[in-house]
Amino acid sequence: MPNIEAPDRRRDGLKLAVVAERDNGSDTAIAIVSAEIRPVDRTQDQASSVTRLHLAANRIRLGIYQSVEEEAAHGRALLFVPVYIGLGAIFWFKAGADPPPQAVFAALLILAGAFFLKQHAEPWLRHLLLAGMLTCGGMGLAQCEAWRASTVMLDSAVTTTITGRIERRESDDNGRWRYVVALEATEKPSIRRAPERVTIFVRKQPQPFQLGDRIQGRVRLTPPAGPALPGLNDFAFSAYFNGIGANGFAFGTPALMSPAGDIGDGTLLDKADIWLAGLRNSIGDRIRKTLPGDTGAFAAALVTDERRAISDDTTEALRAAGLTHIIAISGLNMALSAGIFYVGLRYTLSLFFGVAQAWPTKKIAAIGALLTVTAYYLISGFGVSAERAFIMMAIMLVAVLFDRPSISLRNVALSAIIILVLSPSQALGPSFQMSYAATLALVSGYSLWTRRRHRESVLSRFRILRPLLFVSRFFGGVLSTSFLGGASTAIFSIEHFHRLSTYGLAANLAAMPIVSFIVMPFGMAAMLLMPFGLDAWFWQITGEGLDIVILIAKTVASWGGNIPFGRMPVWLFPTFIAGFVLMALLKTWLRHAGVLLMIGSVVVAALVPDAHKPDLMISEDGTLVALRRDDALTTNREKPPDFIFEQWQRALAMTDLRPPTMLPPDSQLPKIGKSDRNRRLTVDEENAVRKAMDAALDKAGEGGFACQKRAWCVAMLDNGDMLITIEDAAYLSPACDTANIVVTPVRLRLDRCRSGAMLFTGATLRRTGSIEMDLSAGKPIVSTAYDTLTRPWNLHRSYDWRTGTFGAPIAPVSPISDSGG
Repeated sequence: MPNIEAPDRRRDGLKLAVVAERDNGSDTAIAIVSAEIRPVDRTQDQASSVTRLHLAANRIRLGIYQSVEEEAAHGRALLFVPVYIGLGAIFWFKAGADPPPQAVFAALLILAGAFFLKQHAEPWLRHLLLAGMLTCGGMGLAQCEAWRASTVMLDSAVTTTITGRIERRESDDNGRWRYVVALEATEKPSIRRAPERVTIFVRKQPQPFQLGDRIQGRVRLTPPAGPALPGLNDFAFSAYFNGIGANGFAFGTPALMSPAGDIGDGTLLDKADIWLAGLRNSIGDRIRKTLPGDTGAFAAALVTDERRAISDDTTEALRAAGLTHIIAISGLNMALSAGIFYVGLRYTLSLFFGVAQAWPTKKIAAIGALLTVTAYYLISGFGVSAERAFIMMAIMLVAVLFDRPSISLRNVALSAIIILVLSPSQALGPSFQMSYAATLALVSGYSLWTRRRHRESVLSRFRILRPLLFVSRFFGGVLSTSFLGGASTAIFSIEHFHRLSTYGLAANLAAMPIVSFIVMPFGMAAMLLMPFGLDAWFWQITGEGLDIVILIAKTVASWGGNIPFGRMPVWLFPTFIAGFVLMALLKTWLRHAGVLLMIGSVVVAALVPDAHKPDLMISEDGTLVALRRDDALTTNREKPPDFIFEQWQRALAMTDLRPPTMLPPDSQLPKIGKSDRNRRLTVDEENAVRKAMDAALDKAGEGGFACQKRAWCVAMLDNGDMLITIEDAAYLSPACDTANIVVTPVRLRLDRCRSGAMLFTGATLRRTGSIEMDLSAGKPIVSTAYDTLTRPWNLHRSYDWRTGTFGAPIAPVSPISDSGG
């Protein structure tokens, strides 16, 4: 057994010797640290203090050195590979502009060369080189994914006639059908930069279209939405990497041009995709016919991942109770389906003594379970969560075939590496983050439990108590897994959804036994018997179990317990995640540094005062404006759009809504109908509008809006400025003359008022995205959702369809009226 002796290090009378003994045949590493201090003059207090400091510093340094070597000996570096790849992808996606590919590739080559040349370098140096190399690799993978997607995004809202082929379909609880359509042509008008794929909603359609049908109809298309407020989720980002260039709805029911059977020109892969999608839809339809209502929609979601058919009330109850992970085809569903089939097949084979003796029943059961989860993935619609769960379960089952541990951190890391190589953009998604956070916590907890499970309980010696021990262990397992899963994903729920379910543990403890022993086993039996038409009875039992789960969710949701959280400090989320990763992946005492980092970040965030919330919010299209007043949001619309307003409420942790004061019609004001919109007002009309705007402030109420319906709204800000929103360009001149801030959804080719008032139009907001203002300093401090429009998923916002170019500036033009100051 070789001994390695480090050279002596002397400083200020300190002698340290390190002897490391390593068994090359195992993963053990033993280090002996000895310290010898020469006699020093005790009268020299300063020298003695320096010596003690040097001694402590060297002990810490040597302890870290020893721990790093031990982590490397245990192969922990592999676990950090997906972490560094994901970091590189996040750096690339969060950058203000595309990093030069040549620079990224050059850095990758340099770091890779240094890593392979420095074979005998210090472990910490090799790890840093590995981290840099993998980070650059993650950036390169992100760049390749953006090139591979190359999704054409619609630049502005348009009403047009489309012709296309149905690729996907899904119904919701309101009877609407959501179709993913591959566009073939647009007309009246013809879109110059038409997206390749769009989603449209069709209302009141008695018979849905089939996959592969070619349709034509009049639709209203809009680009994918940007962040509702700066820093919130950018829906255009996910749409870009999902290949969806626009969303919209149809006017009436589109016409069927040709049925699905006429797809003859499609490739074999296209035909297989349509066949699988058709099989998925037929399974979902059969389940919903057998189990009507939310029960059938819930059961169909477990099999086909079609979640829109579940009612909003049930979905919200599941979310509030912390049970939404059940309806997502995630690791839980895949693990239960694979485990049920694996255990069932292995037990069945064990009943035949000759088969059990002659054949490897464990591996046969693993192959059967692998085929089961593969079929499950194929009929689930290739969702992101289903893909991730399938890869993870496939790796674990393949590990069984090679007699390797199926549940290990290495298998989790390997599945994460595969997913990040295929789709680096998932690193920013809450689904990916929460899934792997829960998996890391559960696998780490499982490894700790396996170290202690050999300790036999005294009660297990009494046969009569063994059933009781089995039940207690089961519920203890459900309790521990629910706690670990909920605790590990709490920070992600706060960051992405601004809420935390405090009763999720109780809900999971009550619901998971139902899911594990009733829903999934009988649901699997129903799926296996469906080709023979014998599935109805099994679906009925599955439905009874799901009814209990829904009842549990609604009961727990009625307790309240949903704690709202506003936006966290920017530094808190990455700092906490860094601590969590260190705690979950390391094996030595260094993992405690991760615990301290998590606790410290939470303590600092709790002690530091909250960041000032914005006083004024403007949506990205200029139609919705809100002011923060105490604990309520006052808006310029009586019924603000739910999609935007609910995100504002969650991000600001404010639920109360104060609608505007609606003013009675004034006969002295100009009448502007649809036929003469944007017309130029006369001088007398402008003067009448100015007087009405000034007078409206007295009727606005305390810090609220006063609105003339379908015309304008006025409000007084905390800093004394006046805000006016207008719905027609005809009111621009009197608004600019009266207010300090003017907002309009009309796409005017202006960026400021001649009076000096701040002007936000549909055109300027298209380039900046949503806006929030801080008025606490007196002068407005403006924050925008976009600083630049150079990334692939927001480049369409700078496109000018008139000139066919990107980046066309909005030139300041003189006001449309000369009556202003």
